[in-house]
Amino acid sequence: MKTGKRPPAFGAIVFFSIVFALGTYFAFASVQGDFGLFRRIQIEAEAEKLQQEKARLSAEVAELTNKTRRLGDDYLDLDLLDQQARDVLGLARGDEVVIR
Repeated sequence: MKTGKRPPAFGAIVFFSIVFALGTYFAFASVQGDFGLFRRIQIEAEAEKLQQEKARLSAEVAELTNKTRRLGDDYLDLDLLDQQARDVLGLARGDEVVIR
């Protein structure tokens, strides 16, 4: 009987090569794929930016709603009306000096 070492079977080499290739592919896809780690970080940063923009727009809407209410029929803010007339129509009182 011979007690020498046998070379690894060709099938085992092919099997481990395929397993290594699949493992490498899935590791790469989990980091840089469409649903990978880098894409998730990018989406979270974009979501934070959109939340900030939403908060800014909500504040702007609240401000415009307040101005609309103050110029409405139920409540009239004379100071705001005077300011809007000056800005939009270019009006000035008789005792004011206009510098252009």
